[in-house]
Amino acid sequence: MTAVTDSAEPAAAGKDDDLDRRLRFDTKVAVLLRDDLAAWQRLNVTAFLISAIAGTNDRLMGEPYRDADGVQYLPMLGQPVLVFEGDASMIRTAHQRALRRQLPMSIFTAELFGTGNDVDNRAAVAAVRTEDLDLVGIAVHGPRNAVDRTVKGAHMHP
Repeated sequence: MTAVTDSAEPAAAGKDDDLDRRLRFDTKVAVLLRDDLAAWQRLNVTAFLISAIAGTNDRLMGEPYRDADGVQYLPMLGQPVLVFEGDASMIRTAHQRALRRQLPMSIFTAELFGTGNDVDNRAAVAAVRTEDLDLVGIAVHGPRNAVDRTVKGAHMHP
């Protein structure tokens, strides 16, 4: 996979100088999920949150995939996504940290499990003050150290 990122630096040159696949990313993408969600909810929330991160930053996207028969597939994010979990308090704390750091962030609230379309989703979020959002997940993208500090205290998702 050839990764395209905000500011990735190639590792030391090796045999494969054709866009070295061993990249150190200066940015990070992290998803933080509430630890009491059902398995299907975790998957659903992660998909929605990552779609927002990928959909707003073309530089995060890698190149299209092509199999040995020449069939082309859509590109995916060009850098790893780390998935964490924490309780409701941890999610609120991370949300506040991301806001303070002005990190690009997507959110998913408990109310969105009861809606069926984007219009209703946005209306459900718009009806609630920031401090009262019932967050079940957030995703953030930004400099590695800022993202690390934002999700500090959360645990890697099992």
